[in-house]
Amino acid sequence: MTVDDLLPADRVICGLRTAGKAALLVDLARRAALALGREAAPIRAALAARESLGSTGIGDGIALPHARLDGLDRPFGFLARLRDPLDFEAIDGCPVDLVALLLLPADPRDVSVTALACIARRLRDPDVAVALRTARDAPGLHAALRRNGLGTGG
Repeated sequence: MTVDDLLPADRVICGLRTAGKAALLVDLARRAALALGREAAPIRAALAARESLGSTGIGDGIALPHARLDGLDRPFGFLARLRDPLDFEAIDGCPVDLVALLLLPADPRDVSVTALACIARRLRDPDVAVALRTARDAPGLHAALRRNGLGTGG
């Protein structure tokens, strides 16, 4: 599985406006539900349950909200660059502006762990983060992922 599989061009959002962490998770759950042909409520609930265990803000302005879902056969993701950084209760206390949502199959598989680790590692790469933060639009964000070696693997 490649990052292109997880974050194709049509699931990259530039300049997303949101009122806060909870509103962001609701919005991303709605978008994921539409893309997957599912109800948003179970996705919202799964994300909220995961966040209740501890923030998925991993530091350096990056958050990786994720959850396992019944009936999902492979990992699914969205990448968003927020218009305005927001408090995500990240481990370093810094506001978040890059968010990668990852939905994983309920049945734990190596590919799920690999997908999460791949995205986390790449987004924390300083060169990738700079390219994502300076891209002008969604196609530019996606191109930044590809330019930095993310299109063909993790």
